[in-house]
Amino acid sequence: MNATAYCDRCPARARVRAELPAGELNFCNHHAREHRDRLGAVGATLVILPGRPAPILSRAADRAA
Repeated sequence: MNATAYCDRCPARARVRAELPAGELNFCNHHAREHRDRLGAVGATLVILPGRPAPILSRAADRAA
């Protein structure tokens, strides 16, 4: 599929797809970081979508370690 995906929370291009039992949600980098803990808690699988810039899913503390 060649269609460009957009974030389900804002008009930015999607960089991460959250695969849930009930369906899928697309997120930009900002919203993927904002919701990652809750998505993980409900068992979502996060898939990095192709394109630039690469998503930054880790916390700043994790990157500093």
